Amino acid sequence: MSLTRWSPPAALLLLSFCAGTELLGAADDNYSDEIAALKAQIAAQQKRLDELQLSITNQQKLLEKLASGAPGSISPGSRLGQVTSLTPVVPSTPPASMVPTVAAQLPKGAAGNPCEQGYEGNSVPPYLRLGNVCIQPVGFMDFTTVWRDKDAGSSIGSNFGSIPYNNAPASKLSELRFSPQNSRVGFRIDGNLRDLHFIGYNEFDFLSSATPTSSGVSNGAVVPRLRLFWVDVRKGKLELLAGQSWSMMVPNRSGISALPSDLFYSQVIDVNYMAGLPWTRQPGIRVLYHASNKVTMGLSIENPDQYIGGSAGGSGITLPAASSLSSIAGSELDNTSGGFLSTPNVAPDVIGKVAFDPNSRVHVEMAGLARTFKIWNSATNSYSTVAGGGGALNANLELVKGLRLVTNNFYGSGGGRYLFGQAPDVVVKADGSLKTVAAGGFVEGLEWVRKNWLWYGYYGNIYIDREALLDANGKTAIGYGFSGSPNSQNRSIQEFTFGFNQSLWRDVRYGALNFMGQYEYLMRNPWYVAPGSPKGTHDNTVYFNLRYTLPGTMPRF
Repeated sequence: MSLTRWSPPAALLLLSFCAGTELLGAADDNYSDEIAALKAQIAAQQKRLDELQLSITNQQKLLEKLASGAPGSISPGSRLGQVTSLTPVVPSTPPASMVPTVAAQLPKGAAGNPCEQGYEGNSVPPYLRLGNVCIQPVGFMDFTTVWRDKDAGSSIGSNFGSIPYNNAPASKLSELRFSPQNSRVGFRIDGNLRDLHFIGYNEFDFLSSATPTSSGVSNGAVVPRLRLFWVDVRKGKLELLAGQSWSMMVPNRSGISALPSDLFYSQVIDVNYMAGLPWTRQPGIRVLYHASNKVTMGLSIENPDQYIGGSAGGSGITLPAASSLSSIAGSELDNTSGGFLSTPNVAPDVIGKVAFDPNSRVHVEMAGLARTFKIWNSATNSYSTVAGGGGALNANLELVKGLRLVTNNFYGSGGGRYLFGQAPDVVVKADGSLKTVAAGGFVEGLEWVRKNWLWYGYYGNIYIDREALLDANGKTAIGYGFSGSPNSQNRSIQEFTFGFNQSLWRDVRYGALNFMGQYEYLMRNPWYVAPGSPKGTHDNTVYFNLRYTLPGTMPRF
């Protein structure tokens, strides 16, 4: 059939078919080129992903190697990454070159606030950013088990001075408790403003005395308690801190830093730490001068308290019989019966400290304490003022890799409340004048880190001197430690303890899970023992604790 015999529509259809075929052929050629180019791009990207995966794997191996070797190690750089108030705080801080944080990714020589910089790559910093500051959530969740062979009635913390005697009913029963109260929550804020570096720190636990009385019956509710709330600003060699912090009398592991990871308050599970350790958390202001990277000097003024015993099982004094003097307990002198901060104080406590850190293996410090006490005698219309104080010499030394020797030693007259309130600061004479009470405490021990284990052992001791006085009648004994004094007026309190902390797993971005155990043997001996009465008493305590620690670390500033 010839083309001339086709109808016009048929001819047009044939022509369209031929033109479409040619176009499809050209399109196939174009698609083939594009597919080939796409395959080449995918291959190049896959190569880059393989290289990145290899780099990440190598970094992860280095992180795991470092973390497994130092679950409790403390170094001057630890203040960059340790996050809570129990040491060892895990995960430990690796060098900045091994953690893909903001600071590690800044161009070489970059300056300014790391919290104002962007970051590249797929890594997510283990902290939060808000405006131009970095925020690090801090804390951990604890499940604590404690067993005592005597019913001391002191919750999960030991009241060192009130161990029941063997002839007391409380000594015939043991106690077992589960508790989440040592869990903590808070935050840390860091930033740079021009040439200032500032840190804000906040921390709560749940060991409040305001916990409902029904908590063991129908509701395990516990109440938050403020532990730390302070701000620190540093410019060059000068540093200023204000707020509620650990007292500067607390021994340091590094410098005179107020960060919990730079302090020594032992590795124990006991929330009241060690007998013989000077410590308190209280409001104050401190100024530090960093003479060099190896020498730091500090001066602190802190909240005062005229204390005569009665806190945490601490021994109380015997006051004169005169009503004008016996009534000052709880009103002018703190025996813990007058409520929160109800007693007068004439001046703040003043603390000075000098710390030497020649290298990461050696820390040595000296501290001094000055205090003033004042009361009013309404019977004679006269004041009595007396000064007190004390001093401390502490050291934290790495003898060999992973093994540290700890020695902390405090002695003074009028500084008893810093020994966890186990000694009174002053006694009152029959004429209404004050006299300071001498007391001292020390903690000696070893801490050994081996792979994902931390082992520790300590010996602590508190010694309280006697202040035997006579009342106005010249016959009745008053003061502290006199013949016939109550057996609660202790001469010495001793503690032997050892334990472990095992890191089950940890990661700087996922947190850590730790299993801990502690055995504690406590002894106390009074100044006076009545005929036929026990010369002393002791108890045995066992702790186990499971802890999940929140992830996080700060960038390098």
